Amino acid sequence: MALALFDLDNTLLAGDSDHAWGEFLCRRGLVEVDSYRARNDAFYQDYLDGCLDVQAYQDFCQELLGRSEMAQLASWHREFMAEFIEPIVLAKGEALLRRHQEAGDRVVIITATNRFITGPIAARLGVETLLATECGMEDGRYIGRSVDVPCFQEGKVVRLERWLAENGLDLQGSWFYSDSRNDLPLLLRVSNPVAVDPDAVLRSEAEARGWPVISLR
Repeated sequence: MALALFDLDNTLLAGDSDHAWGEFLCRRGLVEVDSYRARNDAFYQDYLDGCLDVQAYQDFCQELLGRSEMAQLASWHREFMAEFIEPIVLAKGEALLRRHQEAGDRVVIITATNRFITGPIAARLGVETLLATECGMEDGRYIGRSVDVPCFQEGKVVRLERWLAENGLDLQGSWFYSDSRNDLPLLLRVSNPVAVDPDAVLRSEAEARGWPVISLR
């Protein structure tokens, strides 16, 4: 059984679920729109540029979770899925997931976006195993900040290695599909790195290293 790892945003989705959640909040008037949108856009640009302060971003995007009731958050997320996520689910991405599943591979989504946002998306895509940035919880409620190592850049490697050890697995014959320069640390560790609709930095690296470059758009 081989391991098939997938990034989520701009890989299996034709967009970024993390940034889209911020836009959903703005459109619903659940935050102070101008300042929140400006910060959300700035953090996203830092992500694209490979210089995101991931902890500062998580403090920003998880703050609302800590002051909202769980039932309300679930309701908002259902609306978010219908309005923002369903339109950007990539049919070719779903087909690729199915091919790996039908081949008997262990399919994992590994994403920097937090588990509150991505848990229902992974379920929608039929993927049971999700490694994501974790949301802190106490007494059945979110605390408004992340816990554990953020699943971002080198943190993806840390979180994956821990999961592999816990499950008695390794990276022999493994695949990893990603669009982002931020995933180079993990792409360099797997047996079969694949650049998917890559950003300019990843495309250049993939071409230099002879990695496959594919499109799911």
